[in-house]
Amino acid sequence: MTVASSTAVGETGRAFPAQAPASLRERKKLATRHELRRVTLRLVAERGFSNVTVEEIAEAANVSPRTFFNYFPSKEAALFGADPELAAATRDAIVHQRPAEPVVNVLRSVMTAQATRVADEFAELGGDPVEWLGRMRSARTDPHLHAVHGAQMAAIERSLAEAIAQRLGTDIERDPYPGLLASMATGVFRSSMSFWASSGGTIPFDRLVDLAFAALASGLPENCDLRNVTAAVTGNDVTDRKDNL
Repeated sequence: MTVASSTAVGETGRAFPAQAPASLRERKKLATRHELRRVTLRLVAERGFSNVTVEEIAEAANVSPRTFFNYFPSKEAALFGADPELAAATRDAIVHQRPAEPVVNVLRSVMTAQATRVADEFAELGGDPVEWLGRMRSARTDPHLHAVHGAQMAAIERSLAEAIAQRLGTDIERDPYPGLLASMATGVFRSSMSFWASSGGTIPFDRLVDLAFAALASGLPENCDLRNVTAAVTGNDVTDRKDNL
């Protein structure tokens, strides 16, 4: 499979500030985090979630169980890649980024940047990012993991709704608008990720999310650019092949 990547974060601009180069210590921590995720995904794919323990994951990653828990609170979190720091940064961006901009524009920028980070994290695991995603999605067929993932998505959606409400100076208990936007954002993310995986990664994840938000903003017209994204990629491939003749 060919996994396309994109440095753009959408027409609305970057959602997160550029990060300074990581120190050696930070790079080592990131490498350990990636190794724990790789091992978790591999072992769960081979044995099934209920047949893998934290101790076995730690041993395969050459770390102690205590070190495992320094990175992830549970094996479920290691499987799904839960990152509290990124969740906090997302919420902060929605609340404070570009105060004069409509919240829908900011949400589009933030979620597109999230897609870039997710694709980058899968790529940093090594090998085919879409294969890693496929392993994670396959693991969710486990009844326990399905329930855990559902609860995780509900928590993410509520966190988005609360951030949107805070930005707008309203309350999710009396104003349905923040909840509607949050549901829309998570729906866009899920459907874009599914299409990204089914396309074999040929269409950048962030591109799909950005075009989906653009379609929503324009009232979901039947002739929107999102519907032509596959044709555009196919056309580029044909052009590339001609150029190489």
